[in-house]
Amino acid sequence: MAGRAQELRRARVEARERNPRWKKPPLYIDMSECINCDTCIRHCPPGFGAIFNHGIDVIIIPELCSGCGKCVEPCPVDCIYPVPEGATEATPEDWWEEPFGPDDPYP
Repeated sequence: MAGRAQELRRARVEARERNPRWKKPPLYIDMSECINCDTCIRHCPPGFGAIFNHGIDVIIIPELCSGCGKCVEPCPVDCIYPVPEGATEATPEDWWEEPFGPDDPYP
């Protein structure tokens, strides 16, 4: 990953804040539809690095997701959706162990 992109990602992880310039809503994965193929992980740009395997689930950390949609089209089961406007659910604390953890797919 390019040095500057990695620095910006690290800053978003540390601050746990989404870039306010991103106009598109973050995305989420409906695990009742997901087949755990990891296609979305392979298509998420490393500068964002928002999608992770988390136990048996595949998650998108909203603060890291730009809403670019690069993961949506290749998904074979169409289980990735925009977070509804006004949704205020906090990112679970244990999800923050994934970025820069031992299994981070975005080196």
